Amino acid sequence: MATKPASNPANEYSEGSIRVLKGLEPVKQRPGMYTRTDNPLHILQEVLDNAADEALAGFGKKIKVTLHIDGSVSIEDDGRGIPFGLHPEEGAPVVELVFTRLHAGGKFDKGKGGAYSFSGGLHGVGVSVTNALSKRLEVATHREGQVAKLTFSGGDVIEPLVARPLQSGERKQGTTVQVWPDASYFESSALPMGELTHLLRSKAVLMPGVSVTLVNEKTKDTQNWQYKGGLRDYLAQTLNTDPVIPLFEGEGFADASNESFAEGEGASWCVGFTEEGSPVRESYVNLIPTTAGGTHESGLRDGLFQAVKSFIEFHSLLPKGVKLMPEDVFARASYVLSAKVLDPQFQGQIKERLNSRDAVRLVSSFVRPSLELWLNENVDFGKKLAELAIKAAQTRQRAGQKVEKRKGSGVAVLPGKLTDCESRDIAYNEVFLVEGDSAGGSAKMGRDKENQAILPLRGKVLNTWEVERDRLFANTEVHDISVAIGVDPHSPTDTPDLSGLRYGKVCILSDADVDGSHIQVLLLTLFFRHFPKLIEAGHIYVSRPPLFRVDVPARGKKPAGKFYALDAGELESILDKCAKDGVPREKCQISRFKGLGEMNAEQLWETTLNPDTRRLLPVRVADLEFANTEGLMTKLMGKGEAAARRELMEIHGDEVEIDI
Repeated sequence: MATKPASNPANEYSEGSIRVLKGLEPVKQRPGMYTRTDNPLHILQEVLDNAADEALAGFGKKIKVTLHIDGSVSIEDDGRGIPFGLHPEEGAPVVELVFTRLHAGGKFDKGKGGAYSFSGGLHGVGVSVTNALSKRLEVATHREGQVAKLTFSGGDVIEPLVARPLQSGERKQGTTVQVWPDASYFESSALPMGELTHLLRSKAVLMPGVSVTLVNEKTKDTQNWQYKGGLRDYLAQTLNTDPVIPLFEGEGFADASNESFAEGEGASWCVGFTEEGSPVRESYVNLIPTTAGGTHESGLRDGLFQAVKSFIEFHSLLPKGVKLMPEDVFARASYVLSAKVLDPQFQGQIKERLNSRDAVRLVSSFVRPSLELWLNENVDFGKKLAELAIKAAQTRQRAGQKVEKRKGSGVAVLPGKLTDCESRDIAYNEVFLVEGDSAGGSAKMGRDKENQAILPLRGKVLNTWEVERDRLFANTEVHDISVAIGVDPHSPTDTPDLSGLRYGKVCILSDADVDGSHIQVLLLTLFFRHFPKLIEAGHIYVSRPPLFRVDVPARGKKPAGKFYALDAGELESILDKCAKDGVPREKCQISRFKGLGEMNAEQLWETTLNPDTRRLLPVRVADLEFANTEGLMTKLMGKGEAAARRELMEIHGDEVEIDI
C-alpha cells in the first residue's frame, strides 16, 4: 500500500500564505522601489523638494540645510508650514498623515489650481518614504500663530503632536524637518557632498532670489547660494571653454488663452555652443533634477534643430549634398533647461527621467520661435552656428560615404555588381556576399533595401592564403569585396583605418551544400588572412540557409504550415514533432533546395535575411587560439601541405558526414 507523502509546511501555499502590507511596511520591505539605496541623499532630497515647491509657489525665500554632528540632517524653509489640524475624513493631524501614509499630500488637488499648481513631488510618497527609512524624524511646523512638533521612529509616531503659541523671535511660518537616516537600508550612510552641493546650488539657480544655505557643523563651514542672474550666470560659470556665439537665454510660458497647455506651463533655458570640451547638460522639471533627461530635453533638441534648419534654409547656407540632422545641431550644445509641467509623469519614483509626451511639444513650441527670432536679429551669430552644424553634418556624412580606391588608371568607385542600401549607419547596415548571380537576384528582391546590401560573387573566390597583399587586387572578386566593405587589406599586427567601414555586418551567404561550404572556407580564409581586424571587431558573420523545406497539411483547426531545416538532423526533429501533432510523416511534403538560386525572394527573406527569423553565426577567434587557428588554416589552405591534409583527413575522416 502506497504511503501518503508527509506534508511540508515550508512549501505549503494556502490562504494564509498571502500577506497584505499595511502603512509604510511596503517601503521597508522593498526600499529600492521607492528610493535610491546607495546612500540616503534621495530621501533627504524628498524633503528638500517640498521646501523648494513652497519657494516655487512664491511663499518662501530661504532654504537652509544643516549637517549635524550626530549624523542627522535638518532642512528648514520659510514657506506656509504643513497644516497640523485634524483631517476632516481621517481624524488625524494632517502633518502626521503626510509623514505616515503613502499617497497622502497636497499635490493631488489640481482641479482648481490647488495648493501647488506646479510641483515636483506628485506621487504623494516622498516624505513618507523618508520617514519609513529613518531611525528618527522630527517635524516642526510654524503657522497660524502656533508651532506644532511631533516625532517619529521607523515611520511610527513616538511623540504625538504638541502645539504651542509662537514666542517672540520665532519665525511666523515655515517647516523644519530633522532626519536621522537608518543606515541598515543603505549601502553607505555617508552623504555624497559633491552631489549635495550641486543639488542645492541648482535649486538656487532655478529660483532666482531664493537663498539656499548649507551648514556643516563638523567642519564649521557655511555655504550660501543666491543667483540673481539665474540660468545664464550658472551656465557661464560651468562651461569649460568659451562659446562660439553668446549664450542664448529665453523662456516661454502658456497664458490663459493657450488652447494646448495649462496656464503657467512652459520652460526657461540657456544654451551655449562650444567647439571643444565635453558639453554641460542639466535639465529640471518643477525644480527636480532629471539626470536621465526625458521628453523636455527632446523638446529642446527639436526646437533648436528646427530653428537652425529654418535659418540655414532661409539664408541658403547648406552646401549641395549635405543633409542636416538634429544631432548635428545638438552635438555641441550645452544647456540648462528648467521646465514647468502641470502634471509631470516620471519614470519611476526617483524621478530621474520625464516621460510626459506633451512636454516635447511644450518646450519645442517656445524654444523654436524664440531662437528663430534671435538668429535673424543676430545674423552673424546665426551664420557661425550654422557653420558649426554644417561642419558636424559633413563629418558625419564622410564617415558613411562611398569608398573609392585609386588604381593605376584613375579612380575605382563602388563595384557595379553591388546593390547598396539606403542607410549610412554602420551599426545598422549589412552586406551579404552571395554565391552566384541567380541567388544574388533573389536576395536583391527579398532584402530590406533600407539597411541590407547585396554583392553577388561569380563562382569560387581565389584561395588567398599565400597571396601577397600587393597582388590581392589582381583578383576582381577580392578587389570588389574590399572596395564594397571600405577597408584595406592588413595584417594582424597592423592598425588599419576602420573609419571607412561601410557595414556593421559582413555576411557570407552560400548554398547549404559542399560547394557552398567550400566558398565559405575561401571567404573566411580571405578575412582571416587579410582582414583580421574585421573578425576581431566582430563584423564578420556566416548566414545559414536551410537545406530542406517541410510543407505540413492543415489539421483540424490548425492551418497548413511550412518549416525549414538546416540539415537532416533538424528535418528528423520536424517530422517527429509533426507526428506528435497527429500528422503522419508520409503526409508531410519534403523539398530539398539545390541552392539559394532555387529560393524565391520571399523564401530567402523569411529564412536567411529577416533579422527576426534568420540564423546568423558570428565569426570569432579567441585570443589564445590565434596561433593554433593559423596553423590549422595553413594545413588546410597551403599549396605545399597536401601530405598534412591527407593525414588530417585520415585521422578525422570518419567523424564527418558527407552529403553526396
